Amino acid sequence: MKQKAYAKVNIFLKIVGIRGDYHEIKSRFVLVKNLFDELELIPKRTKQEFELYGDFGCELNRNTIYKAYEAFKKAGFQKELVGLFEKYALHVEKNIPSFAGLGGGSSDAATFMLMVNERANLNLTDNELAKIGINVGADVPFFIFGYESANVGGIGEVVEKFNEKAPQVEIFTPDIKCDTGKIYRAFREDYKIDRELALNMSNLQSEDLLENYNDVELNDLLTPALKIDKNLEKFRKKDWFFSGSGSSFFTIKGRG
Repeated sequence: MKQKAYAKVNIFLKIVGIRGDYHEIKSRFVLVKNLFDELELIPKRTKQEFELYGDFGCELNRNTIYKAYEAFKKAGFQKELVGLFEKYALHVEKNIPSFAGLGGGSSDAATFMLMVNERANLNLTDNELAKIGINVGADVPFFIFGYESANVGGIGEVVEKFNEKAPQVEIFTPDIKCDTGKIYRAFREDYKIDRELALNMSNLQSEDLLENYNDVELNDLLTPALKIDKNLEKFRKKDWFFSGSGSSFFTIKGRG
């Protein structure tokens, strides 16, 4: 049976602190139900320990799904993983653009973890899966919990359901691949942290945020992203907003 791995957008994303090499955030994540990858266990074809099929733009050892596989083994579930993948390979139909700020890799990893938890009878809770998943990627815990709307904090490990009707969005992804690491480093070169504003935003409905703030105010990573790739400027439009570290822009359906 195929499992859907949904995209997300960041309604707002504020940097509120720095923890070593990591950045602490406050952000509103919203699932995008009309854009998703599909994961399916299929019969194994080779003797390779872990078979992964899909149109990925990276080597296997850098793939988030493979990292999740290794994270399970490190957490003490090697026997269960080996038993499952002696019989099965994983096929992924990719639809979410990569390097786009939509969380495709993290969503794939989280969906894979949920599938393995069920099929290998690991019986882990969502909280336990999230603790393993944060070692795979900062956005993985959000996708494990599966909330349609949530406030995400820390370095991604704090996920709090936000009670609202999540806005339906349209997404445009230009042919620009944004490097998240470079954008965060550019942010550090010239940054200002406003924790009070971030806290106020975390209490507002998503549609109110998009109505009352502009793209730069909502996303602290837009300015450094524009600094790194000036071509992004051509795609800025009224009522369109930058998701994560980009390069995708989104708007509420019917507004843009």
